[in-house]
Amino acid sequence: MSIRDKLEENEKIYLSPFASRSRETRGRDRQEEPCDIRTEFQRDRDRILHSKAFRRLKHKTQVFLAPAGDHYRTRLTHTLEVAQIARTIARAISLNEDLTEAIALGHDLGHTPFGHAGEKALNSVCDFKHNEQSIRVVELLERDGAGLNLTWEVKDGILNHKTGCSPSTLEGKVVRLSDKVAYLHHDIDDAIRGRILTDGDIPGEIVRTLGETTKIRLNTLIHDIVYSSLGKNDIHMSPEIYESMLSLRKFMFEHVYTNPLAKGEEPKVTNMLVELFDHYSRHLEELPDEYIYLMEEKGQDQMRVVCDYISGMSDQYSVTKFKELFVPKFWIY
Repeated sequence: MSIRDKLEENEKIYLSPFASRSRETRGRDRQEEPCDIRTEFQRDRDRILHSKAFRRLKHKTQVFLAPAGDHYRTRLTHTLEVAQIARTIARAISLNEDLTEAIALGHDLGHTPFGHAGEKALNSVCDFKHNEQSIRVVELLERDGAGLNLTWEVKDGILNHKTGCSPSTLEGKVVRLSDKVAYLHHDIDDAIRGRILTDGDIPGEIVRTLGETTKIRLNTLIHDIVYSSLGKNDIHMSPEIYESMLSLRKFMFEHVYTNPLAKGEEPKVTNMLVELFDHYSRHLEELPDEYIYLMEEKGQDQMRVVCDYISGMSDQYSVTKFKELFVPKFWIY
């Protein structure tokens, strides 16, 4: 019996009857020989972790564009916080922690430079949604057009992590909820650091239900999800806590996500990314070789490939390319 076999047997014995089991995966688009020491979901987690798209997340905006301090979240630190929260919940209710972690680590691989401002900019020119782009990353863009060949369950969780979507596994549902829990609370923390909010600004009704500090509110929400979901074939929150979380989300949209101090630079982002899209659409030969390969050898739509290139850029790289293309260089003799 291989190490993988033993791990799969442990899943069979110890996981909840509602958990996803590696041995029962719906498989990959391309069949592969199994690993002797890792389950299929562990392999997916490792592939995502070692991907180029994952590394680029460290230089992509979460909420605050180009913050001066070292401690503001990036898209990478957001991803890691989602993974930590989701793993805590999955372990507590005996779900598949490896599948949960793989979905969490991969859920934002397709995000644009400059966060949702970048997503809106690209959506205005090429029908762009970051969850769908994440799937495109893992199915096509990584490994020079070969993709990561992930399991169906991981891709389902990545695609359906957004509000309004419904993942097919409980692990995917845990990640979908953990994403909201994570961004609400780290965005509050960053807003306080940026002097946009104070703890005292959180409405009293929310404080009475969820707690008076970010740490306490986070603890309240995680415990509520765990105890509301334990032993059930679904992921739940209690009505009172869920409604309070929605109220907190509404408060954040009104006071942070649309706050001019945090969002004042976003029109510049929109103009910059649209200009980049327009330029590369007219000069396809300037795209890197890997993207030309996608068009010429893989038959991919030209405008979609331009969108692939720009969405994969880090914040700083997009600014650098814009300067190269549109900002005059001074002649020095």
